[in-house]
This record gives sequence, structure tokens and C-alpha cells, in this order.
Amino acid sequence: MKQVAEGVLFIPGRDDLIPDSHTYIIGDPLSGDLSMIDPGLMGKGRYKLESVKKLVDTSRIKRVIMTHTHLDHIGCLSEILEQLPWAELWVHRIEGEALEQGDERTVYGMEMFKNMCQAQYGIKSGAFRFNVDRKLEEGERLKIGAMEWDVMHIPGHSSGSIALYKSDSGILIPGDVVYADYAIGRFDLYGADGDALKGSLKRLAGLDVKILLPGHNEIAHDLPPGYISETLRQWEPYL
Repeated sequence: MKQVAEGVLFIPGRDDLIPDSHTYIIGDPLSGDLSMIDPGLMGKGRYKLESVKKLVDTSRIKRVIMTHTHLDHIGCLSEILEQLPWAELWVHRIEGEALEQGDERTVYGMEMFKNMCQAQYGIKSGAFRFNVDRKLEEGERLKIGAMEWDVMHIPGHSSGSIALYKSDSGILIPGDVVYADYAIGRFDLYGADGDALKGSLKRLAGLDVKILLPGHNEIAHDLPPGYISETLRQWEPYL
């Protein structure tokens, strides 16, 4: 784990048979009010928490915020909450309601992938039913950990995808909607929509983004001006 910006720690994903999402810890450590963004894949909970312990006390993690609820981002949530039972779960309303209803289509994306993962990892149906403490909405400003982050609803990769944006320092955490290597998230899963993804990318392109912290692959400091617009230009014919 390393600090990538003031108040932002980065734990790189460790891919398995399927990718493991990056995890971010946001908040001023001195505030005692930290948030974990996207725990990651099944079996990665210990690695993520041990990484956190190298720099901060895990008792300061007060909540887990999901950019979206695909398996590679939420797979080890139960492991994390078992170790941090006081931590709240914050998810966009659309996917938060699905989690509470036990609708796992938002987790697996397609039935064939669900069957494969349940067989490979020994996951039982109903494993991803959670109580959601706060259902996030577009336009909220989260004042947490002595920092302020804007919630942006950016559907397309999934129906309830969000980005967290810190406008005063140009930090964007977009989940899997856009990556730092001119790639975007897939848009053929349950709840995905190519046209919605195009609209979300157009919104993100209008932001002043200096640091891009996506769910996978490389992260980017000193993001080139117009990077998201150029990414959209390359992918727009397919959306």
C-alpha cells in the first residue's frame, strides 16, 4: 500500500482466476474517519487489511463505499465486515436495493459467470445479500475524513456505478467506467448500457481530472488534458 495523494492510500489488486479490483482508503488518517473503497475479490480480504495495517489503524475505517457491486469489487466484502463489524456499507441506491433483496444479477453480471464462480470458489447462492446502511444518490457531497467528495452516478458499466470526485485536487475514483490506459469498462453485463456509458464518459470528460484512480490496471498522476474525451472518442463507435 502507498499514498498516492494527500488523504488517499492505494492497495493494488492481486488478480486471481479473475481480476481483483484495486482498493482505496480515503480520509485524513488523523481524523479517525476513513473509508474503504471497493474491497475486492473473494479471498483478498486478509491481504487488503494487512496492507492497511502497515500505514493506518483499521479501527479508523468507518465505512465501505462501493463504486459498484460486481464480484471483483464486492467478493471479499463479507471477509472485511467480519473483521470490521462496526463499518457501514454505502452503495448507490439502485445496486444497494438489489443487495438488500438478494438480487445477485448485479454481482455476477451473467448466469454463466455465476455458475462458474460458484463452482470454482464454492460460493453459495445468497452470499451477496447485505444490509446497506446508506444508499447514495447523484449530487451528494460526502464530508468524511476531513475531506469532501462529490458522488456522481455514472451508469453504463453497471446500473448503479458511481464515481467519487474531489474537485479541489482533481482526484477521480471512477470504478470500472474508465481506466488509465485508454480503456473503458465492458457494457455487455446485466444492468449495463452502452449509450448510458457514453453519457457517463461525456460527464467525466467535463471534469478537471489530474489524478485518475480506476478499479483496475494502472493509476495515473498528471493525467493529460482531454484524456477522458480522447478515450471516449476512441470507443464511441462501439457504444
